[in-house]
Amino acid sequence: MKSRLKILDIWVDPVTRKEAAERVQSVLQNGTRPHAVFAVNPEKNFSVRRDPELYDCYRRAELLLPDGIGMVKAAELLHGARLSRVPGSEFIYDVCEIARQEGKAIFVYGAKEAVNQRSCEVLKDRFPGIQIAGRANGCVKGANMPGLIDKINGSGAAVLFVALGSPKQEKWICRHKSQLTHVRVVQGLGGTLNTIAGTVKRAPEFWRNHSIEWLYRLLSEPKRIKRQKVLPVFALLVLIEWMKMRLGLK
Repeated sequence: MKSRLKILDIWVDPVTRKEAAERVQSVLQNGTRPHAVFAVNPEKNFSVRRDPELYDCYRRAELLLPDGIGMVKAAELLHGARLSRVPGSEFIYDVCEIARQEGKAIFVYGAKEAVNQRSCEVLKDRFPGIQIAGRANGCVKGANMPGLIDKINGSGAAVLFVALGSPKQEKWICRHKSQLTHVRVVQGLGGTLNTIAGTVKRAPEFWRNHSIEWLYRLLSEPKRIKRQKVLPVFALLVLIEWMKMRLGLK
């Protein structure tokens, strides 16, 4: 297994999409405990810097996908690693196909009720024979959480998708992972269920292929500027880190 790469304040696993899928398949076949799968992008780097609990969640995660093009470029500059993007919003389909092939059931938790229901219907249509053992919308909270854990465990699902948005989903996974008796793979999805359900439009293939999906999303949702303003800061910090390494200051 290749060594994990540190990019500023966060980590990323130097895996291709195929290698990441093979890890998931191996865990579903032979795993004895839940493995957390998170997508990593520049925005998450700043989130973990401000939040010790979130930092620990990423540090302890079993698989960290190089989701953003910023992570790919940073890994090349700082470590000489040639990575390719593994978008979490696409990797869910790899996990579903593996679960279908292995005969493993999935549970979908998160998003609004209509989105959750519709996304499950879409996944069933896309992967004939897939077992969706249960689902729950993201409104389950507080006193009802033990009941949700019992529902997940009672379903026998080996795959759990959690779509609560970041950092809520990562913290939920870290806090409850040890209580999941049958789950072997638990993936944080962010807003992916919205794109699956069709309530949010995914960037066209051209934008995705040229690694500028972030720009399409910004043009489509100008309010994202508050989140994406960290991108140039991330690039600058990576450049400073590279210069320190070149000058022998690291």
